[in-house]
Amino acid sequence: MQLFSKPTAAEEKVKPKKRTSDRIRDHLANERTYLAWMRSAIALMGFGVLIVRLRLLRPPMAPQPPGAGWKLGLAFSVVGMLTVLLSTQHYFAVRKDIDEDSYEPADRWIILSSLALLTLGAGVIYYVFTVPLESLNTIMLE
Repeated sequence: MQLFSKPTAAEEKVKPKKRTSDRIRDHLANERTYLAWMRSAIALMGFGVLIVRLRLLRPPMAPQPPGAGWKLGLAFSVVGMLTVLLSTQHYFAVRKDIDEDSYEPADRWIILSSLALLTLGAGVIYYVFTVPLESLNTIMLE
């Protein structure tokens, strides 16, 4: 009879993980990161709506060509929704890695989000600076 036998794989799976203050802190940091991604997603979607609605600042009788602003607004909204989906998936993956003590930071999320925001920023710059100057004179704020 052995007093200190090694637990089997089935026994290790059943044994609950001990919640240390470091692990709790890691989980709370993961939640804060997730909420920051959610705020960013909401801002992206809101900015998309703002870009589309900027057309409404023109006087109602002025000619309003459809333009490409709605496409840029749609792109912002779609990237915002993708941010929600990807950040939720990332949250659960990191949560699992923290529980298994195997977390490694992934550079692909930083690169992917940076490229998406650079592309959207270039779209905004192009959209703003390709508006004819005479249409800027017709903006009327009430």
